[in-house]
Amino acid sequence: MNVRRRRISGIAVTAATALGLGTLSACSSDSSAAGNTDKFDVVASFYPMEYLAEQIGGDHVNVTTLTEPGQEPHDLELSAKQTAQMGEADAVLYLKSLQPAVDEAIAQSDVKTKIDAATLTKLEDHGDVEHDHGGEEHADEHAGEEHSEGGEHALDPHVWLDPVKYAEIAQGVAKAFEKADPDHAADYRKNAEALAKKLGDLDTAYKDGLKNTSTKVFFTNHAAFGYLAERYGLTQEAINGLDPESEPSPARIKELQQEAKADGVTTVFYETLVSDKTAKTLAKDAGLKTDVLDPLEGITDKSKGEDYVGVMQSNLKALETALGAK
Repeated sequence: MNVRRRRISGIAVTAATALGLGTLSACSSDSSAAGNTDKFDVVASFYPMEYLAEQIGGDHVNVTTLTEPGQEPHDLELSAKQTAQMGEADAVLYLKSLQPAVDEAIAQSDVKTKIDAATLTKLEDHGDVEHDHGGEEHADEHAGEEHSEGGEHALDPHVWLDPVKYAEIAQGVAKAFEKADPDHAADYRKNAEALAKKLGDLDTAYKDGLKNTSTKVFFTNHAAFGYLAERYGLTQEAINGLDPESEPSPARIKELQQEAKADGVTTVFYETLVSDKTAKTLAKDAGLKTDVLDPLEGITDKSKGEDYVGVMQSNLKALETALGAK
């Protein structure tokens, strides 16, 4: 499969993050451990980790997230309060390399259970995947942290957008919860099985929905969909060298027009909280439509879905329309 991906440069991508956690109603007084009246406290680094902790932990966990609603996860800086809170937690769940500030804080923390989602599945190199959410300066600043040792490219961290790999991570998280809080191991296993079924159903829906389409190519302004494209036989084409406030160059417009015509591309995707100015300019000049494809780095009231599964279903509908599903 010829999966072409272009380096993103100078595109500010802000994805609002982290649904505020609602109060969990049940208490843990049913615990068999004497004196254990508190819940299993989990600190999650950003929304996809928070969702796993809530789904697997159910009533037995108290989940807090380090990335607040509206915060861009890649550029997160932690407060002293957040760092202290992490030290008092029973477990921390994160995705190493996505948030350098979180990685550093966890390395220095004495929290007993540290769960790195990146170790629970296989991360892959999807070419020049840059996390350039604030221009060239940001790319330079984190170049060393985001590139694999001795490798030319970074390992792509956007693994949660592939339901199969996300399910692998969920399985590993459940095992870590069982080990750290054995009193509730049976419930964690049961909850993990229910989540695995949801993710399996989602995978089936994507396979069926994208099996027969007019084109396999989609344009996006954020190279977040490499795993999803690879899983379902699609080609992600990320916009090159454009920032949301600037007009695309005539050369790039011409190139996009040619690619769109050759590959039957109909749509330029952008994200919920990113300015749609560039996407609309490209679409107008290249004769394309625009739509939202959500990288699910967080949930806000602008998200097309209440949780991970809901937004992924919305993304599937958008892809089916854009790719001409039959």
